Amino acid sequence: MNTHQRFIKAVLTASLLTVATLAHGATVLDYLTDANGKYTGPTVEDNIALMDKDKNGFADASEVRAYLELINGKGYQSAVLDKFEASMRGTSCNTPFAKDFYVNN
Repeated sequence: MNTHQRFIKAVLTASLLTVATLAHGATVLDYLTDANGKYTGPTVEDNIALMDKDKNGFADASEVRAYLELINGKGYQSAVLDKFEASMRGTSCNTPFAKDFYVNN
C-alpha cells in the first residue's frame, strides 16, 4: 500500500469514527457491524469509488477534499488537505535546490 492509499484509508477511517452517534444512541461502529460483530460497512474501495468523480480509478487530492467537505462541511481539515494537495502537485518541497524542478500553477 503506497503513501496516498494509506492517507486515504486513514482519512476515511477517521471520518467514520468522528461521526456523531446515530439514532437511538448507537455508535457508528454499532451501525456498521452485524449481530456477530462482523464489519458490514463500506470498504475502502467503495469509498474511493464514491470520491472518484472523473471515473479514472483514482481519487486524487481534490476529489478526496470535495468528498470530505461534502460529509463534514466546507473547510474540514483544511491544513491537512492543503498539504496533501501540495504534495500531489509537487509543490511541497521547501529545499532551495529542488524549487527549480517544480512548476507552481
